[in-house]
Amino acid sequence: MVKSDESVMTVDQARQISAPLYSALNRPSEKDVSALLAAACNDDYRSYHTNQDFLTRDQLADVFKSMGEAVPDLAWEVVDIHVVDNMMIVRGEATGTPVAQFWGMEPTGKSFRTMAIDLFTVRDGKLATGYHVENWTTALEQLRAS
Repeated sequence: MVKSDESVMTVDQARQISAPLYSALNRPSEKDVSALLAAACNDDYRSYHTNQDFLTRDQLADVFKSMGEAVPDLAWEVVDIHVVDNMMIVRGEATGTPVAQFWGMEPTGKSFRTMAIDLFTVRDGKLATGYHVENWTTALEQLRAS
């Protein structure tokens, strides 16, 4: 079955759909993360961190807020987006300097820069599911490095 051009998501549309989610990840302690996620994600959004385990939209908002408290200057840049039908693949980069315990590590005054890959499905113009992998091992190594 061939899709009509109207049903094919463009990269620009993918950027617009995902923009509120990535905005929520930039200095999240300074924003209404819940409202931004509501703008980007369906009510039944699921954010998978394994193939089976996921967070709801509200649980994800709590995680973003917690990250923002530990890393006030958290920045998340979208480096590249690819689109396949109703899916978008986003390659991003996260940076920041923790001022409180972060993923079990006490602050050292050092910063991290790490890569993230997100695979989203879109339904009715909003994110329906997200599968994500961040390279937190590398980030923690950077925070420990002498």
